[in-house]
Amino acid sequence: MRNPLQEQLLKAGLVKKGKADQIARDQVKARLAKGGAKPPSDQEKVDAARLQAERAERDRALAAERNAQARRQEVLAQIRQIVDTNKVKRGGEIDYRFNDGAAIRTVLVNAALRTQLISGALVIARHGDGVELIPRAAAEKIYERDASYVLLDNGKRSTAASSSASNEGDDFYDQDQFKIPDDLIW
Repeated sequence: MRNPLQEQLLKAGLVKKGKADQIARDQVKARLAKGGAKPPSDQEKVDAARLQAERAERDRALAAERNAQARRQEVLAQIRQIVDTNKVKRGGEIDYRFNDGAAIRTVLVNAALRTQLISGALVIARHGDGVELIPRAAAEKIYERDASYVLLDNGKRSTAASSSASNEGDDFYDQDQFKIPDDLIW
């Protein structure tokens, strides 16, 4: 495609078509000779390939981090939904104390809920800033996703871990003189 001035000169008959094409080719050669599009050297090619590989690696790392964060959010949403759908209505006048990390927390329960908590039929799970009582079946679903959301489990999970870890030191206390009374509430 030619510029408008060349078109006007051709229409007026002041310039021949072959001469206009020759001038256009000469202008392109002059631009290339000035350094407009010189071929890249081997070092530049290597640098460009290395830079492209670094960018691709960084993009993969960012994508993996975003995917991990999205997966974590999905798991948290599933845990919230499990606790919301399975929480047991609690209420009562008995303080039930349990460990939450380094702190001791208290939940008010009635005698039936306390018995179920002690037997392991109910489990205390973290829910937002508070805690909720949920049945063992729901706790198993939470264990599959993230066990750190279950704060108190007097059932099979905690007894299996504690019995294997404390067998050698507890033999002395297994005697009859160190039995804990059934009505002890701390």
